[in-house]
Amino acid sequence: MAAPKRKKSKAKTAMRKAQWMKKLSIPGYSICPECNQPKPPHKVCPHCGYYKEKEVISVEGF
Repeated sequence: MAAPKRKKSKAKTAMRKAQWMKKLSIPGYSICPECNQPKPPHKVCPHCGYYKEKEVISVEGF
């Protein structure tokens, strides 16, 4: 069975972990065209209830 010939340096370990952490970051937010509030992309705006310039849910009670 193969075994490593040399110990991995701290820099190589940190580079590997940095790539993994990049994938775990939160997704970017887009701006809602109706209320100009940040919202997750491809989701209904939680502030005004619009999606693709159509009212999908009513948010009057909040």
